[in-house]
Amino acid sequence: MASPTSTNPAHAHFESFLQAQLCQDVLSSFQGLCGALGIEPGGGLPQYHKIKAQLNYWSAKSLWAKLDKRAGQPDYQQGRACASTKCLVVGAGPCGLRAAVELALLGARVVLVEKRTKFSRHNVLHLWPFTIHDLRALGAKKFYGRFCTGTLDHISIRQLQLLLLKVALLLGVEIHWGVTFIGLQPPPKKGCGWRAQLQPSPSAQLANYEFDVLISAAGGKFVPEGFTVREMRGKLAIGITANFVNGRTVEETQVPEISGVARIYNQSFFQSLLKATGIDLENIVYYKDDTHYFVMTAKKQCLLRLGVLRQDWPDTDRLLGSANVVPEALQHFVRAAADFATNGKLGKLEFAKDAHGRPDISAFDFTSMMRAESSARVQEKHGARVLLGLVGDCLVEPFWPLGTGVARGFLAAFDAAWMVKRWAEGAGPLEVLAERESLYQLLSQTSPDNMHRNVAQYGLDPATRYPNLNLRAVTPNQVRDLYDVLAKEPVRRKSDKIDGGKPATGPFSTAQPPLSGSTGTQEELLHWCQEQTAGYPGVHVTDLSSSWADGLALCALVHRLRPGLLEPSELQGLEALEATAWALRMAEHELGITPVLSAKAVVTGSDPLGLIAYLSHFHSAFKSMPHNPGSVTQSSLGTSSAVLFLGKLHRTLQRTRAQDLLQENGEDTGGKKPRLEVDAKTPSTEEPPVPEAGVPLTPPPQHQEAGAGDLCALCGEHLYILERLCADGRFFHRSCFRCHTCEATLWPGGYEQHPGDGHFYCLQHLPQTGHKEDGSDQGPENQDLPTPDENSMPSGPSASVTPQEGTSPVPSTSRPTRQRIRLSSPERQQLSSLNLTPDPELEPPPKPPRTCLAVARQALEGSFVGWGMPVQSPQVPVAMEEEEEQSPSSSEEETEEEETVTLDSDTEQALKILAKNSGTMSKYPTWRRTLLRRAREEEMKRFCKAQAVQRRLNEIETALRELEAEGMKLELALRSQSTSPEQQKTLWLEQLLQLVEKKNSLVAEEAELMITVQELKLEDQQWQLDQELRGYMNREEFLKTPADRQAEDQVLRKLLDVVNQRDALIRFQEECRLSELASEPGAQG
Repeated sequence: MASPTSTNPAHAHFESFLQAQLCQDVLSSFQGLCGALGIEPGGGLPQYHKIKAQLNYWSAKSLWAKLDKRAGQPDYQQGRACASTKCLVVGAGPCGLRAAVELALLGARVVLVEKRTKFSRHNVLHLWPFTIHDLRALGAKKFYGRFCTGTLDHISIRQLQLLLLKVALLLGVEIHWGVTFIGLQPPPKKGCGWRAQLQPSPSAQLANYEFDVLISAAGGKFVPEGFTVREMRGKLAIGITANFVNGRTVEETQVPEISGVARIYNQSFFQSLLKATGIDLENIVYYKDDTHYFVMTAKKQCLLRLGVLRQDWPDTDRLLGSANVVPEALQHFVRAAADFATNGKLGKLEFAKDAHGRPDISAFDFTSMMRAESSARVQEKHGARVLLGLVGDCLVEPFWPLGTGVARGFLAAFDAAWMVKRWAEGAGPLEVLAERESLYQLLSQTSPDNMHRNVAQYGLDPATRYPNLNLRAVTPNQVRDLYDVLAKEPVRRKSDKIDGGKPATGPFSTAQPPLSGSTGTQEELLHWCQEQTAGYPGVHVTDLSSSWADGLALCALVHRLRPGLLEPSELQGLEALEATAWALRMAEHELGITPVLSAKAVVTGSDPLGLIAYLSHFHSAFKSMPHNPGSVTQSSLGTSSAVLFLGKLHRTLQRTRAQDLLQENGEDTGGKKPRLEVDAKTPSTEEPPVPEAGVPLTPPPQHQEAGAGDLCALCGEHLYILERLCADGRFFHRSCFRCHTCEATLWPGGYEQHPGDGHFYCLQHLPQTGHKEDGSDQGPENQDLPTPDENSMPSGPSASVTPQEGTSPVPSTSRPTRQRIRLSSPERQQLSSLNLTPDPELEPPPKPPRTCLAVARQALEGSFVGWGMPVQSPQVPVAMEEEEEQSPSSSEEETEEEETVTLDSDTEQALKILAKNSGTMSKYPTWRRTLLRRAREEEMKRFCKAQAVQRRLNEIETALRELEAEGMKLELALRSQSTSPEQQKTLWLEQLLQLVEKKNSLVAEEAELMITVQELKLEDQQWQLDQELRGYMNREEFLKTPADRQAEDQVLRKLLDVVNQRDALIRFQEECRLSELASEPGAQG
């Protein structure tokens, strides 16, 4: 064994190679190492064995052990699996280098070309547990000692490239710098192979290199010829990245990182940021690595208002072009946001320099993301075949807030290497392509939670990574178009319409194949309506227009689907308008069928297309249901239960706010109960008050009846069928129905109409009425879901009409009765002895039993989760086993989401107090650090989930706009007095109904996502309140002031409200799960 003070030149070169932090230093030290050992670099896997044999150096042996363990996996066959295969890898990004390493381990000859000459990207990547284990197995800690030593698992792109470059060089990968790949050069004649067109003119050896496999990892802007790329669009999204110099001072190391804060569930932070700095963001992330790395999503109007953007251009390239961005204003913008997010603890923020010596800050557009439609192709000419594969951004451009780029990039690299192995084994081209496409279908669905848990078992074989793997999901016959003989197809880019296919291109397009379960023809719809309304007295449906004018047919249809609402005899004597209004209202409130036309339009027959579209929603939702009376129950509803739940939630919150307003004004609500009688009052032309969900038969107000279904209630412009959004009994354009202050899209449960100015606002910007107090405890986080009362979170869909089916409310003239919460036995024990009622004279209440504090402390130490929250066990790296022994999982200790951004210190203090009292700090030195680490992991999961929801909501909104445009063309053609053949009009109508069904499907998905948003908000509120309550409970009782006791009681009340609301959400989700089980084929009972 060589001593640590060895003077062997090879040892010095090896140490320089390990410590090199610049690309050129890595290459020069490796050249020196090979020269000292007399080895020609780039010789493939045999080169590695020569270096290992000659460099018997103590510092290298641990690295050789790791690489030998990896190379010894059976899939590599001791480096002989692809010994006769020649590969060309394009791009030395993390994914290209990782693919090159796998190919080298398989024994292939690997040549890599990279157009850059240095690594300069400071941006930081989030790492999944398997990527951490994978990099550690390749010697990451040997090359980069700080690898994953913080509270968050991440690494800068530059450091990741450096360590993978070192591994690739050791394994014999031949790398050429400053060389740009232009395209493939087919073999000129039989007996020749495929080559690459490169610039500038390469060496003769590289120019004549013939290869069997091309792996492209050149980024999203370059895709090899023959591949088709589709675009996935959302709303305009402007991202900003910035890197500040990390001086590694004591003060800097103590600043907590921010794994992610998102507006979608934590409006209070961003409201505070807006008030303090004028900066309006959607989210923000802060990682501490080689630099202080910040990434955020900014709103365009804010950038324009603060002078960051000079002008507003519709084209995003021009909007964010260098000529339209003011560098100084952008730097000031980012500095202010970073300073606020870190509470000013980073001191003077100095920008790091990019590759061109400029401040490392950039604004970019991630509105659209590209995705290749296939991951591999085979091209053949003159009998010579080449296998083409994509990895990295040119396969799928990642959505940066999810932190999926490098993880899925590594998975794609493994899958591509497995494809090359199967290719080298002699499998048929179509079989190889089918297996690769089967794996590609899984890639976009992967997450740390749905992959195999034991990351130590991951290998090249896909079965070690993906559970429930089916390599025959795509058949060879389905990939015949991926086998090209001449490869003349140019790169095509087509827009992905989000919902799985492009809608009809207009009234003059050819017919589309019908959707699965589509509405079908008018005759089918009419026949279904006749079946459902058969047997009702006075109801005779003969068409889809005049038969519905008296309202009885629509009431009969609603009664058939929900017979418990009323008896047909109760409709006797009702006028047509009143009966129709009741049916529209009940269909919306109890069946989730949103109206697209007014009651008056139904009665007068002025909108026959709207009526057909409305009835088609019933048909598509309930056509598979039996048509026997009383057969449809809550568990068999065909419409989206999320739409139904959100509608009930919104109406309940409206009623709650109205009652609270009346009570604070000294008025008596009288404890009104839902009633079934008809309000015979003539509809008023005045603006209506907040509607009450408990008065089902009141006709809609006059502004809806007077043909308002055709006009937007805000802009007054015409409304086409697919454009109509119904809210509070009125119709709007989706583009008009936005917050009056921030112009954000409004969703059920998240908006309110101000009684003073009549405008609609999101809850964050809803103006406070004058009778409120100072509002110090009325932050946005407490406004999203107010205290439930009068069954505000009903367990059944008909609670607004039949309260006996839900929790029966007990009217009160002073305060509505709170709903009963559902807690587990340990939770009830924790809450049982707490004081719930403050003394009106603010006298100190009796001291709670000591067992309460003991129970609270025991709960904090043992479970570290909030009341009512399930315990979750996040996936963590195997290398943290020493910490896992004393680190219970934490799903609540996120510490960057409070309005003041000081919760990290509070959490730290709470942990220190607990550890001091329990004696765990000295016994388990890593306990506190592990808890904080787990807290950041849970925070990251919440942030990623919120960003995935936000992105999908944006995509849905974009898809709905496209559907509206197509629907408008069809509707204009159908409504025009044209001489088009009836067959053509029938075709247009079928296309319109298909678009209506697509819209309903997207709206249902949107509602389900909004349920997730409510869940995230409640989680965040519960965590914040739980932290605040723990702070009070950790104090000795004799040290508490009367104000402390009163504040503690208020926090506890709020916590109970949030637990109550989460309980309602959990019950709703359980009902949905049971409903799905009941509807499965073969379900009994």
